[in-house]
Amino acid sequence: MFTSTGSSGLYKAPLSKSLLLVPSALSLLLTLLLPHCQRFFVYDLQAVKDDFQIWRLICGRIICLDLKDTFCSSLLIYNFRIFERRYGSRKFASFLLGSWVLSALVEFILVEAVRYSFGIAAARNLPSGFLAPVFALFVPFYCSIPRVQVAQILGPLSITNKTLIYILGLQLFTSGSYIWIVAISGLVSGICYNSNVLRVHQVLCIPSWMAKFFSWTLEPIFASSEPATEARIGMGATVDIQRQQRMELLDRQLMLSQFAQARRQRQQQGGMINWNRLFPPLRQRRNINYQDGRRSEQQASPPLEVSEEQEIPRIWGVVNRELNEDQIALRNVFRSSE
Repeated sequence: MFTSTGSSGLYKAPLSKSLLLVPSALSLLLTLLLPHCQRFFVYDLQAVKDDFQIWRLICGRIICLDLKDTFCSSLLIYNFRIFERRYGSRKFASFLLGSWVLSALVEFILVEAVRYSFGIAAARNLPSGFLAPVFALFVPFYCSIPRVQVAQILGPLSITNKTLIYILGLQLFTSGSYIWIVAISGLVSGICYNSNVLRVHQVLCIPSWMAKFFSWTLEPIFASSEPATEARIGMGATVDIQRQQRMELLDRQLMLSQFAQARRQRQQQGGMINWNRLFPPLRQRRNINYQDGRRSEQQASPPLEVSEEQEIPRIWGVVNRELNEDQIALRNVFRSSE
């Protein structure tokens, strides 16, 4: 939606499509038609602790009861569908499951720490919904998605392909009084799962038999057709060709972005006046003491300037050298997704 990685739509992202449709439909249903049933989906850690209502850890952390949170999280899930295409549905589901389970433990620790440290009872005021895994997805988004500059405003400030996603995450972060607990727990769980702390990849993962079962039953329901207008982008005959095409597309975007930034810096350093036209260098001046004034005026060459055609190859060389580290990082990302 905002980033320029991957084709539009939900092609090859059935899990993301199900997370968009099912929780959003249930949230609308509970808000508009069944408001008396919302009490079963309230995320109340105090009830879990005192009354052993363990089922609230599941029901209270799946469906959002606030439509504003539903809208923001749906937009973020739609954008984060690129990880399902990159990792595959099984690995993407394992990440969501692992971050969902780990965040529940971190939330309980944070709530108890806030209660003992500041005397604030936040256990009954946590927002409901599938929010912690959404915040956890910001970790691979920050680490693996390259930053491509789109526009530059107010001098050093620039808008990239990731700016609007961070703004949307900030909007979700400030939507409630105690949502910061859910956000921190999601980020911590995302870091732990992304770094494979205590081998959580092997413990919290989707079994292969379960992945095959859902691929046979639910994937045909949520599968999307291939976009006809973008069928040639990143759709090679093999997985290696697809990765290579995607890397070339990202390299091209980074190169164009850095080339535009280099040109703007060159224009800012040069200013609005080309001083070479007014004051030519000494080596370009001719000795007119031994020549006729009119002849010297006819033969005097204009001051040499570096044309844009000569400057572009030099800038491209600088940009290519700067892109070496980005290309290596991109190749490591795609190799790690095998």
